[in-house]
Amino acid sequence: MAPVVGVIMGASGTGKSTVAGLLAHRLGWPSAEGDDFHSAANVAKMHAGHPLTDADRWPWLRTVAAWIGEREAAGTGGIVTCSALKRSYRDLLRDGHPDVRFVCLVGDRDLIRQRMEHRTDHFMPPSLLDSQLATLEPLQPDEPGGVVDVGGPASQTLDQAVAILAAPTALHPTVAPNNSPTP
Repeated sequence: MAPVVGVIMGASGTGKSTVAGLLAHRLGWPSAEGDDFHSAANVAKMHAGHPLTDADRWPWLRTVAAWIGEREAAGTGGIVTCSALKRSYRDLLRDGHPDVRFVCLVGDRDLIRQRMEHRTDHFMPPSLLDSQLATLEPLQPDEPGGVVDVGGPASQTLDQAVAILAAPTALHPTVAPNNSPTP
């Protein structure tokens, strides 16, 4: 597989960090946790249960985009987590970066909320899930990447994510839960 930069995206609680770690291990590519690029003020705001504004997000997104550019320049490929909830955010991440592929993780709201309620090592409270789901703009046909439902086994989610990153075309090979491509 040619090196690309996979942006593992979606609402909090969909398993971005888990999937990114598994992908980086399987592919041998460098990885980064997008949350690590947030300012202390952003983390404090989310921890307090307040959603970020676009003004809060733009500097963070530019830092993630810089990491993407570094991976492309090095020719190593890479995996980074980033909610990338809006099309405008994804446009910024891929601007000038032709090797970007988005893997959008989606799932049942109750499943995601349950996951959020049971994790202890994250600053994002379950109370912000609904605002994230309301903000999420689906990938469009002209965006490079695909969608994976996280309701199945982790191995299936991982295989579908690899298929998206390995697709010969960058344009939206959406993968359904049953592993069959959909239009």
